Amino acid sequence: MINEIALKPRVYSNQFWLLCFSASLFYASFNMIIPELPEFLTKLGGADYKGLIISLFTLTAMLSRPFSGKLADRLGRKPVIIFGGVVCLICSLFYPWLTTLFGFFLLRFFHGFSTGFSPTGVSAYVSDIIPVERRGEAMGFIGTAGAIGMASGPAIGGAVANQFGLDGMFYFSSFFAFAAIAITIGLKETLKERHEVSTALFKIRKEDLFEPLVIAPCLVMVLAAFPYGAVYTLLPDFGQHLGIQNKGLLFAYLTVASLLVRLIAGKASDIYGRVPVLKVTVSLIIVSMIVIGVSESSLVLIIGVSIYGLAQGATSPTLLAWATDLSSDEHRGRGIASLYISMEMGIGLGALISGLVYRNSSANFVICFGLSSVLSLIAVIFLFMRKNTK
Repeated sequence: MINEIALKPRVYSNQFWLLCFSASLFYASFNMIIPELPEFLTKLGGADYKGLIISLFTLTAMLSRPFSGKLADRLGRKPVIIFGGVVCLICSLFYPWLTTLFGFFLLRFFHGFSTGFSPTGVSAYVSDIIPVERRGEAMGFIGTAGAIGMASGPAIGGAVANQFGLDGMFYFSSFFAFAAIAITIGLKETLKERHEVSTALFKIRKEDLFEPLVIAPCLVMVLAAFPYGAVYTLLPDFGQHLGIQNKGLLFAYLTVASLLVRLIAGKASDIYGRVPVLKVTVSLIIVSMIVIGVSESSLVLIIGVSIYGLAQGATSPTLLAWATDLSSDEHRGRGIASLYISMEMGIGLGALISGLVYRNSSANFVICFGLSSVLSLIAVIFLFMRKNTK
């Protein structure tokens, strides 16, 4: 008698796990330099412009999403993923040669193309090969892979910077991007109907800018991503203010916490629905912002950051699965790109506004994180006004 288990199709193929590995290397590549960039910018004479480190990066990522979404739907998932890796590789190579603020900000602007392309292609690739009833779980896996890269990146970058200097760290970042590209090249393309390369592919029409079917998750994403921009902009200075000298330590707590919950949240959203799970996770973002904002000791700050890691790690894959559910098969890349546009808009605004409000004064930390909690509260209210459906 044939075993029934043997008849069940294999959900997670070798292609999926290789994609996860590639994504982990990609995220490690650009995250390993983030904790050191505020000090790097200060040495260039730009201490008052720390908010631009993240906001410029996310601005380019946001502007490139309509292109990456359209190209993923027309040209293929792999070319979009690879292009993002190439941008990461080249930009990291150029940081050591910077001597001016203009050059730094110009490079940060172009570096944003990396996250404008690769994650869009990766998410579309996953949605092609994973059945809808396991999509939340799969997004949890790919999100976990990214979180591993985000957790290990700052730690690796800090260790390399201490041993070989900032230039060595930037070159190491390039190597990780190269490894991610090499793995992706070996994957099979999943887009069935591919178009020939033409100038028409690069012409963005009004309908290419946004997928109206995913407006609900996009709205939640903008509001819930604002705290992310604030955290990544202010955490190095906040930690130093409270006596934490290792800039990568707080980021490690954040990303490790997000690792612990991503798979659980993805599976839970498959079972209970996207909206019910988001009500809980975005509420946790509110709690974390309050705890971080009132922190007066390193322990309380670490607790707040860890709560935020849990909340953010559960929110991201659930929103991604929700947007993928709502997108049509033909325009799935566009739907995913729209969600990422919303994410980058939220992160960019969070980084920029937090940097402007902070003004290198520790007294303003509570205001920045208080604003983040208020915007997250608006997202929770919106979710409670919706029906408890997927």
